[in-house]
Amino acid sequence: MSELQVDQLGQLREIFARFDMDSDGSLTILELAALLRSLGLKPSGDQIHMLLTNMDSNANGFVEFHELVDAILPDISAETLLNQELLLGVFKCFDRDGNGYISAAELAGAMAKMGHALTYRELTEMITEADTDGDGVISFNEFAIVMGRSAASEFLGHAALW
Repeated sequence: MSELQVDQLGQLREIFARFDMDSDGSLTILELAALLRSLGLKPSGDQIHMLLTNMDSNANGFVEFHELVDAILPDISAETLLNQELLLGVFKCFDRDGNGYISAAELAGAMAKMGHALTYRELTEMITEADTDGDGVISFNEFAIVMGRSAASEFLGHAALW
């Protein structure tokens, strides 16, 4: 295995771990969909089901790390993994206390520092849109989905974030 492949494998393992929300070593269909979106892929619901079926070599209904590697490592580029690392870096800029979640206060502060002071209504709408599990904060998983939906995420402006 080349050094590039070893680096890609390590980065892919980190990405997998971030999306394995219950840390059970496998991805559910929802976790797989979020991971793919964070890598810039936009599969439809039917495509995700088909991908899960094709990746799931042991037919247990989940995707384990080795199954993900077998399916995408040959086609994944170093640029895709770099983009994922950049996304994590941006997430960490918002997550000021480093607890793995972006609170409303952290989001408001980061947006203000970028010159986009938010009204209470704008802040509430942004949190509500991103917070898919309703816990009041934005996880990396949720952040990646929002950023994946944005056609202009690389610009990191207000419109690009949400």
